[in-house]
Amino acid sequence: MQDIQAKPVVSIIINCFNGQQYLRQAIDSVLSQTYKNWEIIFWDNASTDKSPDIVKEYGNKKIHYFKSEKTCSLGEARNLALKNADGKYIAFLDCDDIWLPEKLEKQISIFSKDPDIGLVFSDALYFNDKGKSFRLYGKKKPPEGYVFRQLLTKNFLCLSSVMMKKEALLNLAGWFDARFSCIEDMDLFLRIAHDWKLSCADGVLIKYRMHQKSWTYTHQSSFPEEQELLIEKLSSLYSNLSQEYRDELRAIQMRIGYEKFALFWKAHDEKRARRELRPFLLADKRLFLPYLISYFLPFVFFGFLIGIFREKTYSA
Repeated sequence: MQDIQAKPVVSIIINCFNGQQYLRQAIDSVLSQTYKNWEIIFWDNASTDKSPDIVKEYGNKKIHYFKSEKTCSLGEARNLALKNADGKYIAFLDCDDIWLPEKLEKQISIFSKDPDIGLVFSDALYFNDKGKSFRLYGKKKPPEGYVFRQLLTKNFLCLSSVMMKKEALLNLAGWFDARFSCIEDMDLFLRIAHDWKLSCADGVLIKYRMHQKSWTYTHQSSFPEEQELLIEKLSSLYSNLSQEYRDELRAIQMRIGYEKFALFWKAHDEKRARRELRPFLLADKRLFLPYLISYFLPFVFFGFLIGIFREKTYSA
């Protein structure tokens, strides 16, 4: 049997707002972990459904239940939960995701290999209730080590796959930035990656549920503005950012331009959409196709084509 007392505690942060539909699956996946020395910090963000009753039904002393008096932003709720975490390591589980049984055991063993590792992540199986699925990384191995540069260009981490040292959090000026509604995890990952190594555990260790009620899906329109704010924040924190990471910042600006283009095109403001994308056409020839299509067809047609492409590419 596992010597629980000799193992460091992992604090598992579960934030929940009206998450009753999938909540039992999430909690059961923690109870099924092969690594047993954990605690759940369950933060109820003023739910009005049966989520509180579901948690209390477990009657497990390792599940610590807290409830907000009023609903706050997701970042604020996570910060409040973190203040109650006693573990040496921190992990996050959204209440619509599922961990595989060896998730904690595989990740915690990696930290002992290198004291400079501040965060361990894993591959994830993205799936929906219609049976469609794809692996986040697949056959392509994600970057490891000091990966601030790569992470700046593309956030390749899934929050529910992450485990981090509490020490890495305590060294930061702040945790989740309440100004962000959809990239608060990306902001946190970048600031950890600036000072710590990241490592990837082998295999798929979580299942990430995709659905139209998810926070990411319902806040897509906030991405461009929040990414601009993030660049301002990082520039104030790291004085060398604009010079040392000039190419990466240019790539981010191009991505922001494309996202604005898509949002304005979808809102039937084609002229403004093309104006947002025009400065980047020479930098990436792939942008010419959607730019030209926007002159003749509505966004819904382009979205339909993209949907077909994704289905062929990612279907299991």
